[in-house]
Formats: sequence, C-alpha cells, structure tokens
Amino acid sequence: MAKKSSLHQQRSRVGVFFAAPALILVSAFLGIPIIQAGYFSFTEWNGIEANWLGFSAYIQEFKNPIFWRVLENNGLLLLGVPVAILFPMGIAFLLNEKVAGWKIFRSIYFLPTAISWVVIGMVSMRFFAQEGLLNGLLKSIGLGFIKTDFLSSEKGALFAVAITFIWSMVGTNSIIFLTGMATLDQSLNEAARMDGAGNFRIFRSITLPQLNRFIQFSFIITVISAFTALFSLIFVMTGGGPGFGTTTLEFFIFQSAFSRGNFGTGAMLGVILFFMMAILGIGQLLLMRNKDE
Repeated sequence: MAKKSSLHQQRSRVGVFFAAPALILVSAFLGIPIIQAGYFSFTEWNGIEANWLGFSAYIQEFKNPIFWRVLENNGLLLLGVPVAILFPMGIAFLLNEKVAGWKIFRSIYFLPTAISWVVIGMVSMRFFAQEGLLNGLLKSIGLGFIKTDFLSSEKGALFAVAITFIWSMVGTNSIIFLTGMATLDQSLNEAARMDGAGNFRIFRSITLPQLNRFIQFSFIITVISAFTALFSLIFVMTGGGPGFGTTTLEFFIFQSAFSRGNFGTGAMLGVILFFMMAILGIGQLLLMRNKDE
C-alpha cells in the first residue's frame, strides 16, 4: 500500500509539473486581464488616469436608459433562439433519414458556419437593402408595394440582424443534432416503424427525448453567440444603428470604450456580460447534473 501511495504521489507531482506552464500562461493571459477589468469597472478610466468610483459606477450605469435599451435588443434577439434550434433540428432529422440529395444539402446547410461574420454581414446588408435582393424578389412576385429599406428603421434593422443570426446558426446546430442522431439506438425507430408509426411520431416520441443533452448544448451555444458573437455582423450591417436600434451589450462595450474613450464603463459592461454568461453556464451545469441524478 505504501508503494502504491508513493507511486501515486510521484505521478501527481509529474502531472503538476507538466501542467504548471499551461496554468501559468492561462493565468497570465486570461486571469490577470479579468482581474484588471474587475478593478477598472469601479473606476472612471480614460486609458491614462483612473478615478475610483466604487459601486456608484454600476448604479449610475443602471440608471442609464441606453443600457436597458441595449439589453432589450439582446432580449429581442433571444426570441429567435427557438427558431435557430428547431429549424436546424428539423433539417438534421431529414438529413438523418437520408432523403434524396442529403449529402449536397448537408454541405449547403453547413456553409454559413464556414463563412466569416464579416462576409455574412456584407451579404445580408445587400440582401435587406432598399434595392436589395429581398425587395427585388417581392417586386417580381407582385408584392412591390410592401418594398421597404429594413436597415433604415430600428425595428427593421433589428429584424434583419435577427434573421441573419438565425441563418448563421443553422449549420452549427444542424451538425450538433446530426451528431446526436448518429448516436441514437436505431432499433427503437425500426420497432416503431413496424408498429406503424410515421416519421413525425418517431421524431416526437423517440428521437426528441433522446436528444435532450444535444438540445441543451445547442441552446447554450446559440444564446452565448447571441450575446458575444455578433459584433462583426452588427458592425458591418448597421454599425449599431439606426440610433441604438441594433446595439447589443457586446457592441455597447466597444462603443463605450473605443468610440467614447470611457474605458471604465467598457470594463464594467464587460464584467456584467461575463457574469451573465457565467450564470448561464453554471445554471446549465446544475440542470444537467440534476437530470443525471
């Protein structure tokens, strides 16, 4: 027993020795900036001088109506999350059933994932423009009277960003659900078909319950993307406008810090976003742990 304990301790020391450089680098390049951001979030910092404000900095920002408008924009974008999950799930189910041309469609649906946000933003900007493809299609089918410039109004611009965001998530979520369906017990589907169950009944009663973990993962990825991955898209499509119509919390951080030089406010908004995502991640872990138990 003593020899086994000594061997275990030696292996632990070796593991710590090899892991130490990585831990030091992570602490230096991630941990220290996070701590610095936490400190500067309590200050009025212009990049040179930092005046300590304490919690009054947060209180002042919470009284700012623009801050709540920005969070409202994020909330409205989250309304598209169910569509960004259910639509790819349906696509994955059809592809998993090996419909005609499924290999070609799989490549097409995954295409948005392989394109950068900048390119997606440029394409969408032209698609939703007043003389863009969407209005051209409406005109060609006799609906030219509803022609509009989506990007010139706050609601229209946010709608355009939401549609683009949903489209951009189709590839990622389709692959997630295809992976999940590949791990399912196909004998259950065959037994259900022998009993006369149709594809929709099989999907609802057999496939969907087994995809629970993949649905949760897709939900987390989609929500995090809505909060942290749309900067380039919004920057190219709308620049956060018109007004603050498409300004998200992530984009508001950029505006506060780099456009207005309020680095303390930018750090504070970053801390708020960090804790929002941390709460979401911890909640997801607790939910999965409870279901396992």
